[in-house]
Amino acid sequence: MNKIIISVLLSLVFSLISLTSLASLEDKPLTITEINQTTIAWMEMGDPEGPPLLMIQGLGVSHKVWGDKFTEMLVAKGYRVIIFDNRDVGQSQRYDADGNPVILWNLLKNKLGFDVTTSYSLKDMAKDAVGILDHLNLKDAHILGASMGGMIAQTLVIEHPERARSLISIMSSSGAEHLPEPSTESSNKINDLADMSDAERFAELNGKGVYPQAIPRQYMAILDSGDRSPELKKIRTRTLVLHGKDDKLLSLEHGQHTAESIPGADFVAFDGMAHNIPDPVKPLLIERIDQLIQAIESTKL
Repeated sequence: MNKIIISVLLSLVFSLISLTSLASLEDKPLTITEINQTTIAWMEMGDPEGPPLLMIQGLGVSHKVWGDKFTEMLVAKGYRVIIFDNRDVGQSQRYDADGNPVILWNLLKNKLGFDVTTSYSLKDMAKDAVGILDHLNLKDAHILGASMGGMIAQTLVIEHPERARSLISIMSSSGAEHLPEPSTESSNKINDLADMSDAERFAELNGKGVYPQAIPRQYMAILDSGDRSPELKKIRTRTLVLHGKDDKLLSLEHGQHTAESIPGADFVAFDGMAHNIPDPVKPLLIERIDQLIQAIESTKL
């Protein structure tokens, strides 16, 4: 199977690793807004006058997967934290499974140089994020994305550079073909997760913020995006790339290449971090995020 697709599929494992961090985020009400001809569910927390930080989650997961601890630590830093459900997951607009693309057929088309069948693109998902900024009358914000969310964040900055005060790409990838493939064990785990035959298990996962039903459509959006390296080289937005040294899904090289592709990007690799954000690493990661944002905000005074 195409290694870009496999690498992105595996980002969903991040959700499963992090489910234990879920808490009262699921109890906080979301606002539903028509954005980009799509209904998007979102919320904000923290200081309404603080620096705005728009956070974008990964493949097949809702805002719940951020977890309380991570978001509360950012709120404590004084930020206006904005989180939302990507289209096709959570309380945002869901798509009909009858329209799912046939993955193997589309992989063959992609290999032969033909366009794949998509329900939407990463550019559409980036427009959704920009639409939230428009709805909130925000000229710009700091843009943070994890895993597939990092790819959406990269796309947002590529397509709408004026809307980003900074780009923070966490455990993500440039999509370049030469990057290492994930382990066989990781591939087997994601294939099991994507098994559509167990409706009861899917209902349980949905309740925890994981939506495997969206996988085929979001696969295609990522595959359609391809290698973003040429566009990343044109970015002039201040960028921070964060990655785990123990990531077996999108290995360290994926983060390194993302940083190498973006002029002037800072790169930080963390011990004890795989394709997740474990509790001991959260303060270290947030410290780096805070350093970047404070440096940028200080120049605006």
